[in-house]
Amino acid sequence: MTMKFCSFASGSSGNCYLIKSEETAVLIDAGISGKRILAGLEETGTPREMVSAILVTHEHIDHVKSLPVMTKRIPGLQVYANEATWDQIDRPVPEERRELFETGEEFQIGDLTIRPFPVSHDAAEPVGFSIYGDGQQISVCTDSGFISDEIFEEIAEADLLLLEANHEKEMLLFGRYPYPLKQRILGDEGHLSNLHCGECLCRIVNEKPKRRMVLLGHLSHENNTPEVAMQAIINTLEEDRIFTGDDLQIEVAMRDQISDIYEL
Repeated sequence: MTMKFCSFASGSSGNCYLIKSEETAVLIDAGISGKRILAGLEETGTPREMVSAILVTHEHIDHVKSLPVMTKRIPGLQVYANEATWDQIDRPVPEERRELFETGEEFQIGDLTIRPFPVSHDAAEPVGFSIYGDGQQISVCTDSGFISDEIFEEIAEADLLLLEANHEKEMLLFGRYPYPLKQRILGDEGHLSNLHCGECLCRIVNEKPKRRMVLLGHLSHENNTPEVAMQAIINTLEEDRIFTGDDLQIEVAMRDQISDIYEL
């Protein structure tokens, strides 16, 4: 079985990712318009009826915006979230379309194994997801103020990892955001900086060497750019004598455009 990954959008203004095997397709989050999600499915050659589920990381609007329209447009689509997140989602999703999972407990959708793991963010019970199929792992880890040892163990073996590189600290500190928002973003329940993303990748490469693709995700429109994020991460890696190449490929998942289709 081959797994494929595509980012439809990744950033502070909306997030949605497609993961599919030959038999099963799931979306992680639906924080952009339904029109853009459906266009992404068409562009990736994914029939609507193939999409079994939307997996919800947490209740913030840039992750759940289009849950209602997607459940209307795709018959049989189920939406998965933990109980604390469902309690906070204010978008109307029919009861029969709602599914519960327990954070930390694996479950199956078609031929894909899903493992939700806890992250550190100012939401009810935020999670990242690892998706497994035929010995391969795709992990999505965004909206976390720091990378704990528990999060590290969940993502370190991923063959494809989408990891948050939300902001460049100096851009945030000297930018126009109000002070309380700056403190929120910088806090342990905020967002991962370029530096901390790079440090996490250094640890992953040093402790779990293997061939992997890394996508930098959830970039801030205000406090980061793709060029700044990429250079900051490369600088941090090179300071640790880690260089990109065949075993480590790094690209940016753009905020407002669909990515390439990555095939494992």
